[in-house]
Amino acid sequence: MATGFFNVPAPKNEPIKSYGPNTPEKAALKAALAEARSKQIEIPMYIGSEEIMTDEKYAVTPPHDHQHILGYYSMGDASHVTKAIEAALAAREKWANLSWEHRASIFLKAADLLAGPYRAEINAATMLGQSKNAYQAEIDSACEMIDFLRFNVHYASQIYREQPQSSDGVWNRLEHRPLEGFVFALTPFNFTAIAGNLPTSAALMGNVCVWKPALTQVYAANVLMKVFKEAGVPDGVINLIYVDGPVAGDVILSHPDFAGIHFTGSTKVFQHIWKTIGDNLSLYKSFPRIVGETGGKDFVVAHSSADAKAVAVGLVRGAFEYQGQKCSAASRAYVPSNLWEDIKTYMVEDLATMKMGGTEDFSNFINAVIDEKSFDKIAGYIDNAKKDPRVTVIAGGNYDKSKGYFVEPTVLLTSDPMYTTMCEEIFGPVLTIYVYEPEKFEETLELVDKTSPYALTGSIFAQDRYAVELASQKLVNAAGNFYINDKPTGAVVGQQPFGGARASGTNDKAGSILNLLRWVSPRTIKETFVSPVDYRYPFLAEE
Repeated sequence: MATGFFNVPAPKNEPIKSYGPNTPEKAALKAALAEARSKQIEIPMYIGSEEIMTDEKYAVTPPHDHQHILGYYSMGDASHVTKAIEAALAAREKWANLSWEHRASIFLKAADLLAGPYRAEINAATMLGQSKNAYQAEIDSACEMIDFLRFNVHYASQIYREQPQSSDGVWNRLEHRPLEGFVFALTPFNFTAIAGNLPTSAALMGNVCVWKPALTQVYAANVLMKVFKEAGVPDGVINLIYVDGPVAGDVILSHPDFAGIHFTGSTKVFQHIWKTIGDNLSLYKSFPRIVGETGGKDFVVAHSSADAKAVAVGLVRGAFEYQGQKCSAASRAYVPSNLWEDIKTYMVEDLATMKMGGTEDFSNFINAVIDEKSFDKIAGYIDNAKKDPRVTVIAGGNYDKSKGYFVEPTVLLTSDPMYTTMCEEIFGPVLTIYVYEPEKFEETLELVDKTSPYALTGSIFAQDRYAVELASQKLVNAAGNFYINDKPTGAVVGQQPFGGARASGTNDKAGSILNLLRWVSPRTIKETFVSPVDYRYPFLAEE
């Protein structure tokens, strides 16, 4: 048997394909879309070695075409949650003891499968199931998931390689054990890559997982599970279940072997989970790891020295790509009065050229929001704004759910910097702008810092370097990801690992070494080569 200290392949960000006219990737993706739309599939739960179907089935439909059925998933209940926990715990010892390079190999293979034979399928599933356009799906399902897998393997090798110093006659060693129990991965509706990373990052470090995706993400989650199985993830290591959140929580958060949660979702849900864990703390064998990325009320601040066109493009892209359904999406902006008219003109011009519709038409820049519940919530904010004397609708303001859940990109201008849509997370294509006087820049920065409980992303646009530095200092706690002269949505694995503090989560930076460290329990080992045989220390001797 060969042994050694192994260097993993050096990671680099997966190149983003263009999907331009007559490209092979565009042809492959269109074929995958047609194939997916031509049939209805049965989507099972994956528990241990079983693919489980139930009699309670729910339709999967594209948000932009909610009458078309892509398939049906089987809804589980508390018994399936218990079964998934049992399967995970049964697999734990063998998986935890597997040499780390073999765990790494599995996930490197998964990355290559996504980069190659599954690329079109995972992108098509994301386009149809979550209404993302081709470029968005390419970035945030294929490429980001590939990057998560490859960079996480690299970071894992760094963790294992880092060792303590040893004094004379002593060998100090450090090992990183998997957590004692199982990890609960609770994943969101909006991103396929996040859904895949939450269980795999923990599994890479030797943990076993129960994975519950948002029910609107089941279609793509099923493809990811196919990839994981083909890559060689053993039965029971990642168990995929479809149940209501409270049903899962009641079983999982009261289980003695609950070792941690990897979460992305709403702040309120995460707060409830944290409280429940605290209430149940005496039940657990160990203190659980609580890792979560939650909401955001992400800001753009423009200084009087900023380039008006750059600000306008940053606002339009930052607020309306992904239909604003991105926790980093720009949703509040502070614009100086000397630039406002130019910025408004540029924004209105750009918005007038944006087509809205289904993802299968590659000319559509705007697609549908994720489901009817989300649609109704966003429409409610828009309706209230239309009736409020403090607000002017600059662009958009219309919506229609007859065929799909479509909301026009909407720009609101408010005279009240504390108006509702400046403070509350909407999670949709609604941007609210407050115009301030240039001489009140520093006051405005203080306003930005205090307006929202969140601290996820934010950006400053300025040509004046003193203004950039001042904003960077004043807003140091207002955003975990901060951007200079760019939109606040540019997280890339290995470049700008993502996360925020305050009400935005635990800031454990998915796609970085910081996140992986949460999924291990270190053990230090000290070996003394020649043990003392006399208790007396030299200082005890007389002159």
